[in-house]
Amino acid sequence: MKKLFALIIIVLIICGFGAFKYINSALFKPLAYDSPIVFEIQKGSSAQNVAHALFSQNLAPHPLFARLAMRVLGFDKRLKAGEYLLEPQMSLKDIFEKLASGKVIMHQLTLSEGLTTAQMLAIIDENEFLSGNITENVSEGEILPETYTFAKDETKDSLIKKAKTDMQKTLDEIWQTRAQNLPLKNKNELLILASIIEKETGVNAERTKVASVFINRLNIDMPLQTDPTVIYALTLGKSDLGRSLKHKDLEVNSPYNTYINKGLPPTPICNPGMKAIQAAANPENTPYLYFVADGNGGHRFAKTLAEHNNNISLWLKR
Repeated sequence: MKKLFALIIIVLIICGFGAFKYINSALFKPLAYDSPIVFEIQKGSSAQNVAHALFSQNLAPHPLFARLAMRVLGFDKRLKAGEYLLEPQMSLKDIFEKLASGKVIMHQLTLSEGLTTAQMLAIIDENEFLSGNITENVSEGEILPETYTFAKDETKDSLIKKAKTDMQKTLDEIWQTRAQNLPLKNKNELLILASIIEKETGVNAERTKVASVFINRLNIDMPLQTDPTVIYALTLGKSDLGRSLKHKDLEVNSPYNTYINKGLPPTPICNPGMKAIQAAANPENTPYLYFVADGNGGHRFAKTLAEHNNNISLWLKR
């Protein structure tokens, strides 16, 4: 009888040691996968749901084991919804810690300078990682062009609100540092001018010079005569014109046509970036009233119409 009891004790010790060894290996041994894995916890998922998902992706030996391990280690109430990047060599316990950290995968969406609001909203609406419908009211020029970072299932409206807030903050800051005696009544007029500058040149080094031309024209009550405003008059920012401007287009009856109307158009014609806004607020001090493309991506500037016509001839020859 004593021998039988001793044998039972030995078996229990061996089983206990085996169970400990199994649990230790299952929890702390690096898992056998070579490439990063994207693991997602859906909103409203329970610890049991997560345990089954881990098992289905071969990240846990059994859903019951994963569920019990999460409970014993205190992770079952700390799991946070979202997408997680699981790196190779992570153990099951490492995975639990990652899923409880809230350090989800962040996606990016770039809204480029010079796009109209309609174009930006289309980009946002088509993004596969954003959720919901766009209900936010957005006027032309209200969105700051930038690369925005967000987690999967962030709403489209929330990203738009952030972009609008960023634009307002940028405008406020730059308006405070503007040059003195600008012919601009308020921040909205600064934004309108910046949108024209954004459309006229993509060369950062000449933005302030382009800005000076429009400021000089505003100061002497000379029409801005800028083609991008005419294009906006024809499309209202909803589409590309799809062709070159024609001479008759310059006569279109629209408040956006700066060939027939003096001063600024009624609203921005696109969403300008920070550099265009800074240029509008702090233009160079130049005598220029004209500019035309130089054929190399930049522009030639002129003080007089005669110089300007000569620059046009050079551009046509090129």
